[in-house]
Amino acid sequence: MPTYDYRCEANGQVYEVQHPMALSPKTWGELRAASTLAEDPSIPNDAPVTKLMSAAGVVNSRALKNPEPPACARGNCAGNCR
Repeated sequence: MPTYDYRCEANGQVYEVQHPMALSPKTWGELRAASTLAEDPSIPNDAPVTKLMSAAGVVNSRALKNPEPPACARGNCAGNCR
């Protein structure tokens, strides 16, 4: 399951949360219901949360079984690449 960073607008803290990609919580209550965040009575359920940008993992092509770039990247596509 992917991990996302959210900032609670009520206290300014950043929380790392795992939840399905299809979920886009907008409030602390929605975020808590979708994850295993601990109950915090000081944060109201209607407190807004902001999803933060996080760096994606980068894979070195030498680590792949087939390090050759795909046909479109080599200029060998059949004209249907966009």
